[in-house]
Amino acid sequence: MATDNRINFWRRNAKVPGRYPKDTKPKFNNPKSKKACSFHEFARSTNDAWDIEDEEDEDFLVTPAPTSSLPSGLHPTSTHNQQQHNEAGDTESRMSDRLAPYRTEGQNLYDVQEEETNCEHINGKVVKSNSEAHLNSSSVRSTLQKQQSLPVRPIIPLVARISDQNASGAPPMTVREKSRLDKFKQLLASPNTDLEELRKHSWSGIPREVRPITWRLLSGYLPANKERRELVLKRKREEYFGFIEQYYHSRTDEHYKDTYRQIHIDIPRTNPLIPLFQQPVVQEVFERILFIWAIRHPASGYVQGINDLVTPFFVVFLSEFVTEDVENFEVAALPLDTQRNIEADSFWCMSKLLDGIQDNYTFAQPGIQNKVKALEELVSRIDEDIHNHFKKYEVEYLQFAFRWMNNLLMRELPLRCTIRLWDTYQAEAEGFSHFHLYVCAAFLIEWRKEILSMIDFQGLLMLLQNLPTIHWGNEEVGLLLAEAYRLKYMFADAPSHYKR
Repeated sequence: MATDNRINFWRRNAKVPGRYPKDTKPKFNNPKSKKACSFHEFARSTNDAWDIEDEEDEDFLVTPAPTSSLPSGLHPTSTHNQQQHNEAGDTESRMSDRLAPYRTEGQNLYDVQEEETNCEHINGKVVKSNSEAHLNSSSVRSTLQKQQSLPVRPIIPLVARISDQNASGAPPMTVREKSRLDKFKQLLASPNTDLEELRKHSWSGIPREVRPITWRLLSGYLPANKERRELVLKRKREEYFGFIEQYYHSRTDEHYKDTYRQIHIDIPRTNPLIPLFQQPVVQEVFERILFIWAIRHPASGYVQGINDLVTPFFVVFLSEFVTEDVENFEVAALPLDTQRNIEADSFWCMSKLLDGIQDNYTFAQPGIQNKVKALEELVSRIDEDIHNHFKKYEVEYLQFAFRWMNNLLMRELPLRCTIRLWDTYQAEAEGFSHFHLYVCAAFLIEWRKEILSMIDFQGLLMLLQNLPTIHWGNEEVGLLLAEAYRLKYMFADAPSHYKR
């Protein structure tokens, strides 16, 4: 465990982590705490404050969540580290999970803040929120006292609306947009759709009304010939549900149960602030999609982060049948055939996307490591000040850009922005595999002022992991893509080792 001379960075009280005793104040050697200005100083000052031998461990009880919905033999349990993170009160504790140079299949990509939503503190014990707990009045008062003594965390407003409304509040349909919609309809109605012309018009955004059919065409799921589309759809949908009948029962087999268990754990964490993705019927759809994809692609299998890539396709294909806000729509209200069609189309389009970036998810994830190295090389040419600033404070690109590549910026942007971004990615010849690099570079440079104002390692990493994009809309994404396009043609030879 930790040595005797380590600094207990988080723990202030032996019984209630993160809380000062009522009658005492914390004692520090220096009157002013010194921020760590480099990675090594930060690492020395943030050693794990939790010992296995600590007596206080006996004061905490973790009740596992019910697993009745799982097949026999699949009962996910929280690890010791997850229990510790659930109990940590200070915001600094969330930083320790983000210092690993990169994360692979067996590691958790989810923030501690998401984990904390699954538990409650009752009489000093951690109890899963969905377990049955009988609370008396004294325990409620005790819980409230503890909550009041803990630091106040900022509440992120649920502004991640899926609609196409710009953050600036522009009207949803202008004369120009209506003209663009008519052009799309004309292209899609032709006997043989001109895919190059369709890509040209899609680059600057696809109208919501025609986005589902356009995404199917641009992803290569549907043929350009209009007469063949219905036959292809029917055949591919039947093929997908043939996979379900053939393989899905094997999720309880010894060889696949670990894969299914990880998927089952990750699904509820997918966009937890959006009610649509917390519906049981939607989570079951995602489980089937991800499990079938994993066993059909043994070279990579399921890797955390792939679960995020299903959501844009599912939302877009669902919007074809929903006129109101998709975010709160009850999917179970749709006819069963419609639900099955949405599921099958989401599977095939996600598969087409992953076919182009599968080396991101194979063993050791070499694709992501190459992309992060290419980003570092590109930024060193685009903005030497930012690059040198990272070097000065020992910030490695892999510490923040791994997630940008693994999740295609989906953790950095609201879902509505991701959908708009993917309009352009599908219009680009190598949108997900190559153009994404320039989008990441443009995204980094967007925060130049904020980055250069941070003069310590901890502040830089906190900023890069929590960039304030919650209010972004189509307008901001459009400017980001325009800058990425400029960088692509100014520095097209920068990642020569990356584009193959």
